[in-house]
Amino acid sequence: MSFPALGLAVLAIIAGALISLQAPINVMAGQRLGHVLGGATLSFVVGTLFLLAVVLIGVRDQIDLSKLTQMSPLLFLGGILGAFYVAMSIWLTPKLGIGAVISLGIAGQVVASLALDHFGLFNLAAREVTLGRASGAVLVVAGALMVRYL
Repeated sequence: MSFPALGLAVLAIIAGALISLQAPINVMAGQRLGHVLGGATLSFVVGTLFLLAVVLIGVRDQIDLSKLTQMSPLLFLGGILGAFYVAMSIWLTPKLGIGAVISLGIAGQVVASLALDHFGLFNLAAREVTLGRASGAVLVVAGALMVRYL
């Protein structure tokens, strides 16, 4: 693995680790605010303000807002899907534990991503589900179930 690829892998691991911190922080916020959706809303409001600041400071000239009106409504679902994930993680974490919620969520991501790859959805090149890739997904699912039930 080249140094740049290793650096990207390390960033992905750090991002994943931070998601594990996000769940209990959002749970506590939801508890203080009295509802799971309060915690999810706080998370998205703060995240939106952070991203807005990053855009205004760093990449404002690279974003063409006039394209918004030409975008497929499907492209707006990303925010809804993210909100659903955050709300579910806040609701499920006290019931299942952080490790289970994160590992089961990752298992769902791996299985769904193999299907998306296989069918070449969202204008991505189709990528065959090989025995190795399917075996990796099975191991991730098995690991997630072990984290939850053993």
